[in-house]
Amino acid sequence: MMSRSLVGAIPVAPILAGASAILVGIGLARFAYTPLIPAVIGAGWFIPADAAYLGAANFAGYLAGAYFSRRFASWISPIAVLRTMMLLAAASFIASAWPLSFLWFFVWRFVSGFAGGALMALGPMLALSQVPAARRGVAGGIVFGGVGFGIVASGTLVPLLIDTGLPETWIVLGLLCFGLSALTWGGWPAGVAAPPVHAAAPPSWALRIFYIGYALSAAALVPHMVFLVDFIARGLNQGLTVGGYYWIVFGIGAALGPLVIGGIADRIGFGRAWRLTFIAVTITIALPAFAAGEAALIVSCLVVGAFVPGIAGLALGRLQELVSEAQRPRAWSFCTISFAAGQAAGAYALSYLYAQSGSHTLLFLSGAAVLAVALLLDLIAPKP
Repeated sequence: MMSRSLVGAIPVAPILAGASAILVGIGLARFAYTPLIPAVIGAGWFIPADAAYLGAANFAGYLAGAYFSRRFASWISPIAVLRTMMLLAAASFIASAWPLSFLWFFVWRFVSGFAGGALMALGPMLALSQVPAARRGVAGGIVFGGVGFGIVASGTLVPLLIDTGLPETWIVLGLLCFGLSALTWGGWPAGVAAPPVHAAAPPSWALRIFYIGYALSAAALVPHMVFLVDFIARGLNQGLTVGGYYWIVFGIGAALGPLVIGGIADRIGFGRAWRLTFIAVTITIALPAFAAGEAALIVSCLVVGAFVPGIAGLALGRLQELVSEAQRPRAWSFCTISFAAGQAAGAYALSYLYAQSGSHTLLFLSGAAVLAVALLLDLIAPKP
């Protein structure tokens, strides 16, 4: 149970609304597809290469949603955009229950990504806008922890539902998203202005390199975010059920990661935590390429899973060191766009690499190499 002091310091309703938005838009709308890839291939809906490209469609949609979210919010309101995007994410699951064509599926995977990008660009800042500065670390951990809870939910539900039927699995996930949208419909704080869309002063070199490193970190996560379950289920011949178990481990890491990484950053500073985390994750992204035993896979799933939402909390904290408070909403929006661009580019590049090579190992090594480049850029970047 949440303590009286914690409830008093943190407005519960907007934090739960923010966590629900991230759970629906990222934890489910993006990550539920990962354990579904082997089933989609096994049912003959799509060949492996097409299934990978459909996963990349979500990343392209995420980029578009992150880019246009501020403009949409200025036309109507941030809350209206958030509610609409949660409903769109839910609808994309229902529509995916009928694989009418590759284009049909591609469009709805794009829509799910679009909704997720807008929810990430607007949801956390709005949910945290009413939280005292001293409690934003904990509150942010709860919000971004929605990614992990979505992954755990999909990893648990997909293996349980898949025997009922693939269309039924998509429909149940969609109904879950509709239910979460309804439960938190009135939780958003009223009276919050839309983030500005006008031009601002050019970013410093330190901030530009930060954006590039953030984009590269997104690309580096693609092998685990898209191909992990397929690697275990088909690459290691362990089946979808075992792949789902590892996806749950990945989700546990994602649920706990924001709180653990945020606590470390509070102790040693966000800049140092950024670099140490990049070192640990570079190693664990590459780990499945060298060791595919149970212990190695658990470590890789936990650490990389923690980094998926944990990097967002680190980025928010790092921005506090790089820009003024007035600049942070715009800078966070651009961070989301940078992350989305890195994911989209990485997803399509690695999908092409997989289509040409058929090698999961090469994907993990490529992801580790990209994150190593991001770490190097941070080490040589000018200090703010």
